[in-house]
Amino acid sequence: MARLVVMGGGVAGHTTATFAKKWLGNEHEVVVVTPNSQWNWIPSNIWVGVGQMKKTDVVFPLAPVYEKAGIDYRQALGKEIHPNGKEGSDKPFIVIESTKDGEVGKTEELEYDYLVNATGPKLNFDATPGLGNGKGQMGTNTVSVCTAEHAVHANEELKKIFAKAKSRERQKILVGTGHGLCTCQGAAFEYIFNIEHEAKKAGVRDMLDIKWISNEAFLGDFGMGGLHMKVGGYAVSSKLFAESLYAERNVEWIIGAHTSKVEDGKIEYELLDGTMHEEAFDFAMFIPPFSGVGMKAYDKDGSDITDLLFAPNGFMKVDAKYDAGAYENWKASDWPSTYQNPSFSNIFAAGIAFAPPHLISKPMSSPNGTPINPTPPRTGMPAGIIGKAVAHSVCDMIKKGNNVDLHRASMAEMGAACVASAGKGLLDGTAAAMTVYPVVPDFEKYPGTGRDTNYTFGEIGLAGHWIKHILHHMFIWKAKLKPGWTFIPE
Repeated sequence: MARLVVMGGGVAGHTTATFAKKWLGNEHEVVVVTPNSQWNWIPSNIWVGVGQMKKTDVVFPLAPVYEKAGIDYRQALGKEIHPNGKEGSDKPFIVIESTKDGEVGKTEELEYDYLVNATGPKLNFDATPGLGNGKGQMGTNTVSVCTAEHAVHANEELKKIFAKAKSRERQKILVGTGHGLCTCQGAAFEYIFNIEHEAKKAGVRDMLDIKWISNEAFLGDFGMGGLHMKVGGYAVSSKLFAESLYAERNVEWIIGAHTSKVEDGKIEYELLDGTMHEEAFDFAMFIPPFSGVGMKAYDKDGSDITDLLFAPNGFMKVDAKYDAGAYENWKASDWPSTYQNPSFSNIFAAGIAFAPPHLISKPMSSPNGTPINPTPPRTGMPAGIIGKAVAHSVCDMIKKGNNVDLHRASMAEMGAACVASAGKGLLDGTAAAMTVYPVVPDFEKYPGTGRDTNYTFGEIGLAGHWIKHILHHMFIWKAKLKPGWTFIPE
């Protein structure tokens, strides 16, 4: 009997573990190690953050789902990887630390035959002074929608702002990225337009100044270098698409910005031209930068081999070309396809946990040497597709031996769909529904745009909102392993 250990229970980890268990059956063991007792459909956190959903609408307990599936569930943090075992034993293992009530801090060694790192990101709030509390957690100067708990808090604070606006006290709202190297502009994009939408419904829009701040060099970059898409039969740049929406909703923007310091009611930021500025606010929601979770790796003799498994940013090394060098040398083929660690063939990474070879957007920095550019998105649909491919590979290795052809899911050969909410409502909701193919542009195959415009398109309207609403229920159904869950695509 082989044992597959999956670290992480988010989109990538949950997908990997549930499909692997389905395909392996009871002949082999699947173990999930995740510090969270609940699964969170993160794309809907923005609706919790404006009071249009409750926390209970976006989370559910993991234990009953894994029990039903026959998956061994450990509520714990992965702390160390020992890929060569230890003195006296060649069996590889990880060290985990319990986060379960009554067992917090308790550690144990968990042996594995195959390991999938799907730990996702560490929310690195402390990368920006004042954005964090100095202890790795979100500070008190701003709010976040990165977790369901954060979103509940954001809604509570937003209610106070709306109450002041109703009293005819003008309020200033600032939403965007909290550092020059942030990713996940999408969540902030959705949140700012949902705030704007709710303000109209509440009759307070005229008392709110709403402003966007981002590390993107242009609106619509989204960490993907922007894109050209078919809109109404015409090829339109995402820059024009985004600028039109911001202008239509009267949302001002600051772009090419690195938020360097956050204080109570004020931020300092640096622009790509090197100038320093300040911006005041009454309410601010910033997405923090991401980093790896900080796991360590040790050899049999106890020596540190973390650099064999992880890149300096803490994300796991996979089959990517990490020595591509200058931007002019970058190719779509630099991106990984199997997500297998080059040093240990029984270790894989999925979702945000893998280290990308380089940016997708063009790297930029200010004259002061400050890098200001979005890092590559690896969430949502790509995370699920990668997780399923990795599960396929591991199952084949277990059943047929390690010399099998691994399944591939390169982001340079992968299409993805994104539905970005711009306001929730039965009849007045809107969302931007977009597809992109491929996620990582391939300028050799698609000269000029880097993508196939026949499969890259976008529309905004009520239909998009309903698609997002339906997807919310579909993916929670799928994550709960309800009847027919395997037929719902990643």
